[in-house]
Amino acid sequence: MEFPKKVYYPAIYHPEEDGGYWVSFPDIPEVLSGGEDIATATEMAEDALGIYLYDLEENGESLPTVSNPGYVSVDEEGAFIALIDFDYLAYKIKNGNQAVKKTLTIPSWLNSLAERENINFSQTLQESLKEKLNV
Repeated sequence: MEFPKKVYYPAIYHPEEDGGYWVSFPDIPEVLSGGEDIATATEMAEDALGIYLYDLEENGESLPTVSNPGYVSVDEEGAFIALIDFDYLAYKIKNGNQAVKKTLTIPSWLNSLAERENINFSQTLQESLKEKLNV
């Protein structure tokens, strides 16, 4: 299953007595987060959402259906709805940097020239792939 590059999930910010917020996702009840202020709560909610969605993708599972924020109701005093985004590519670049071994074949003459010039094959392949993929 291919994940979209970016998705947005409605989140409900619930005020806490001490002035902070805890954040829930109506479409993903198992994901909860919070913070001492709106900025921290948002950052933590983005991270919690990212971890959850990244795990889904890694396990070949589908994304949860996204609710229309206009239909999400908030009855709690002081609570409000905001959209939290998940940028899959940015998250994977930031958190998925473990090396993967690849075997490839190149012509002997090209290998000889590259070795003579002390070309780092791994670095060259990474740079070329990033350029081709515009990342």
